[in-house]
Amino acid sequence: MKKYRCTVCGYIYNPETGDIDSGVQPGTAFEDIPEDWVCPLCGAEKSLFEEM
Repeated sequence: MKKYRCTVCGYIYNPETGDIDSGVQPGTAFEDIPEDWVCPLCGAEKSLFEEM
């Protein structure tokens, strides 16, 4: 699965680890994250992430 980087703060979403604090389980592809999910570091919208 591909990693995605926040273009605002540089946070990297890694599907292998997910985002447990936001309810995104490990193994969740970026495309499968709910559209209202935001960057856990800066609050940027999902649309502001780019594929690495």
